[in-house]
Amino acid sequence: MAPLRKPKLAVWKFASCDGCQLSLLDCEDEILALADTIDIAHFPEFSRRVTRGRYDLSLVEGSITTTHDRTRIQDIRRRSKKLVTIGACATAGGIQALRNGRNLTEFISVVYAHPEYIDALATSTPISDHVKVDFELRGCPIDKAQLLETILAFLHGRRPSISTTSVCTECKARGTVCIMTAKGAPCLGPVTHAGCGAICPAYDRACYGCFGPMESPNTTSLAKQWSALGAPRDQIARAFSTFNVAAPAFEKTARAHADKDN
Repeated sequence: MAPLRKPKLAVWKFASCDGCQLSLLDCEDEILALADTIDIAHFPEFSRRVTRGRYDLSLVEGSITTTHDRTRIQDIRRRSKKLVTIGACATAGGIQALRNGRNLTEFISVVYAHPEYIDALATSTPISDHVKVDFELRGCPIDKAQLLETILAFLHGRRPSISTTSVCTECKARGTVCIMTAKGAPCLGPVTHAGCGAICPAYDRACYGCFGPMESPNTTSLAKQWSALGAPRDQIARAFSTFNVAAPAFEKTARAHADKDN
């Protein structure tokens, strides 16, 4: 009897810092256990071994920033049964999306000695702007427990059991006093996707939104609350203009406060 074929896993990198791939490597014992049940067919940060062909699951880190990126992600999509984006760069354009809406030519001329060699798109965009994405795993970086759950879910043909609520629910779960209520500190927790375990509020620091927008975030209402707490418009604009600046809800609120006089 022929041995059962192991499902093939591929991990791909685009414009990013590699932090989300490192989250997978940080699984250590878990990834060794996974290696017994799946074929890690393409993961250059893990092994030089590459198995070509179609992949059962592709994990994609990073945003699309060049014409080559755009062509490459389309090829990866064609060769992947399921495609999951991991991290803020892949799901929301990343911190490099701060250039969106600005003069890219001017930036390139200042930074590079030979601008004519640079082939960059005017914007940094999430993977979903270019190909169909089966699931988005948020975070900067992603949470390794959520990553393992996502991999196992897709390999077993089910939807990942990932909470879509806000960081506030995680604060309540660990008994952390609300930073905004108790100290009047502007916090992005009410509109930020759960997944970090509310680490920052637990250490008396307001959430700064590294997991991006939760499902149906009311960023307009939160911005009004920040204003009531005394936060100036430029502070609100900056708060929504970090890792997930190109996420529509965050981008809209950031622009609404940056485009007016402070």
